[in-house]
Amino acid sequence: MSRKVTIFTGQWTDMTLEEIAKLASGWGYDGLEIATWGHIDVTRAATDEDYVQSLKDILEKYNLSCTALGCHLPSQCVGDLWDPRLDGFAPAEFAGKPEEIRAWAIDEVKNTARAAEKMGCNVVTGFMGSAVWKYWYSFPQTTQEMIDDAFAEQVELWTPIFDVFDECGVKFALEVHPTEIAFDYWTTDRLFKEFDHRPTLGLNYDPSHLVWQGVDPIMFLSDFRDRVYHVHMKDVAMNLDGRNGVLGSHLEFGDMRRGWNFVSLGHGDVDFDKIIRLLNEMNYQGPLSVEWEDSGMDRLFGAQEACEYVKQIDFDPSDIAFDSAMKSE
Repeated sequence: MSRKVTIFTGQWTDMTLEEIAKLASGWGYDGLEIATWGHIDVTRAATDEDYVQSLKDILEKYNLSCTALGCHLPSQCVGDLWDPRLDGFAPAEFAGKPEEIRAWAIDEVKNTARAAEKMGCNVVTGFMGSAVWKYWYSFPQTTQEMIDDAFAEQVELWTPIFDVFDECGVKFALEVHPTEIAFDYWTTDRLFKEFDHRPTLGLNYDPSHLVWQGVDPIMFLSDFRDRVYHVHMKDVAMNLDGRNGVLGSHLEFGDMRRGWNFVSLGHGDVDFDKIIRLLNEMNYQGPLSVEWEDSGMDRLFGAQEACEYVKQIDFDPSDIAFDSAMKSE
């Protein structure tokens, strides 16, 4: 298939953009999904043409393209219920100041849309946060009013942001994920309804976050096919041995006592063959973006192996029926 194989730079922000670009090019990637918290200053990019050109020059030097901007950290701060962990996602001067963090995040996400337009890509991936994720287990009881209010708050917060996205001709691709207002099938379905199926809002499809929850990633992809604006290639390995649970037991990623761990592509339980077949049926032409996370594998080895894996499995659909050659003239 002619789809580009890209890598998300969010796990590589300890390097400069040029350093990860050089590595990615050498591994065989076609482009980058650039993280806004480490590899691009979106406020500057929104207005500074010379700065944007300097970023494009780096990509061109290594024969790469920018297929999306990822704003997961600032966008989480838009709709999340503040606790001290969010302080690490925002500038240090806003630490402990929920209203200032949210105001900064809203401006940052709007500028991400403007920066994406300048960079020549039409998708921004990210999160939305949630005022009720922390109450997912309803004890003490989470009232229906609390849930309704949380969805209404997301619409209120994100509608003016999406107005800017529309002005820029850019889509927002939400990664359905724990801690988000949409974290599984039915919360995703509700979120789209709350926004009256506004085309601006779609999905960054990541099967790894669905498998460990017991959600069928193929059914999810099929049912929401018209909203898939970007695809993350990421694997997860289940490890439910009777002791390990899906809630993680407050154990760090990589600990084998966990019920599941993110692993390098091809080392887990995601059925990528079915995903590729369905993406072909959907005529999805966007990138396949590797989000590499595996606490048990050297990342330089793993990122290269992942690129090779995706290129191997991204096969073309057949253009003939399999038995057509049997026909007689």
